[in-house]
Amino acid sequence: MPFRIGERLSLTIDDIAFGGEGVGRVNDFVVFVPFVLVGEVVEAEILEVKKHFARAKLLRVEKPSPERAEPTCRHFGQCGGCQYQHIAYATQLRLKQKQIADLFERVGKFPPGVIAPVVPCPQPFGYRNRIMVRSQWNKPEQKLNIGFVRWDCGLVEDVEECKIAEPALNEQLRHVRAHPPPRGGLKVVLRTLPKDWDVPPDSFFQNNFFLLPKLVETVREFVSAGGARHLVDLYCGVGFFGIELADAIESFVGVEYDLRAIKSARRNAAARKINKGEFVAKKVEDVLPELWKQFPPQATTVLLDPPRKGCPPRTLKMLCEARPTQLIYISCHPATMARDLNILCADGVFDLVHVQPLDMFPQTQHVECVADLRTGERLAKPPDMRSTE
Repeated sequence: MPFRIGERLSLTIDDIAFGGEGVGRVNDFVVFVPFVLVGEVVEAEILEVKKHFARAKLLRVEKPSPERAEPTCRHFGQCGGCQYQHIAYATQLRLKQKQIADLFERVGKFPPGVIAPVVPCPQPFGYRNRIMVRSQWNKPEQKLNIGFVRWDCGLVEDVEECKIAEPALNEQLRHVRAHPPPRGGLKVVLRTLPKDWDVPPDSFFQNNFFLLPKLVETVREFVSAGGARHLVDLYCGVGFFGIELADAIESFVGVEYDLRAIKSARRNAAARKINKGEFVAKKVEDVLPELWKQFPPQATTVLLDPPRKGCPPRTLKMLCEARPTQLIYISCHPATMARDLNILCADGVFDLVHVQPLDMFPQTQHVECVADLRTGERLAKPPDMRSTE
């Protein structure tokens, strides 16, 4: 082993890996350190040693980067919710674009030029409309901790205020703290619901209302550029994208396994007098073969907004076999997205035209991406990739 647990060393950081950890090297042996920036010289303590890398905790910044920022939250560095509060916001955007480009090139050999600059959030703090807080009995201090799991262990950091959560959620957090759960080990979901949308308590909705209009605009531009007449919205949740894009296509269908979400989707469409679409409560892979009879692939855009784990292999195989004219893939997890796009673009079935990242999660490692894929013979000119910073 090149290092001992507890050993201290000085490192120069030469990269920030996807996930937020800085990369330092000692004789080509990689050491990951959180809460650092490229070019910084830091003192770190080894926590874990593996065959090909080690992990360390930051002790001191010996030579800070000019792009280092003062964290707004006093819990930053302990709470596991944020990874980038120590980085100036414009630098966060450039960092995320580079990480996505590197990831896509490594996983799928996609050229960096398809990754557009990251669209910034107009409100980098106070944007989250949903958080999950946990309770845990703090035996040494004989009190109940209520907050978020720390990044370095399974313990709960006691949090009085979350700087990236909407003010209304912090009001709810104060109420939870004033009326704590009866014991540790419980989870409490706090959220503010979108105005004029029917959303069941456990159903998904985008977590950032401030950047949501730009996300819809991006998807709309891709649909318009694709020129399809129909839209198949897979993993549609409460019908948000199908309803928002209804005026851009002739007809659409939303598919979602969660029956409660589908019922909400139907109510959301009825409330807006949208009658050119339908919503189906089935598994995607079970309903796709029948959908092509109503929505011819050569005239259809398929919108994919799967969970973080990505699409099942069977679904990807069925899409490759059907070859719809356009696929629009939305994901908050670039790694699983790159994996799935690699499968979809294998053997030239689809071509990746454009990826537009949007910073739906400022101060964190996470980023939302929208990818535009076309079948080869229908490949069109990508949208204008102007900087959005």
